[in-house]
Amino acid sequence: MAQKPKVDPHVGRLGYLQALVTEFQETESQDAKEQVLANLANFAYDPNNYQYLRQLQVLDLFLDSLSEENETLVEFAIGPHLPSSGVLFCNLSPLRGTLQDERT
Repeated sequence: MAQKPKVDPHVGRLGYLQALVTEFQETESQDAKEQVLANLANFAYDPNNYQYLRQLQVLDLFLDSLSEENETLVEFAIGPHLPSSGVLFCNLSPLRGTLQDERT
C-alpha cells in the first residue's frame, strides 16, 4: 500500500498542490505516482481549485500521464475529464474562453 503524500497541510492550497505536483514528478514509486495523481484528480473536481491547477499546469501532467504504460495512471488522468465531473478541460485549458464563457 502506498504511503500518504509527504506534503505539509499547513502550506495553503496552492502550496499543497505544488507539493503534490513536485512529488509526482520526482518519485520513482509507481504506487506513489498513482496516489498523487488520484489526489490531483480529486482536487480537479472542485472549481475553487481550477486557478491553482491551471497555474501549476496540472492539465499537462494529466495529458502526459495518458501515454504511461501504467493503466491506473491513465485512468486517473482521464477521470477528471469525463462529463460527470464538469468540463475540466475547458476550465483548465489555456484556450479557455470558448465553451466556458459561452455557457455563463
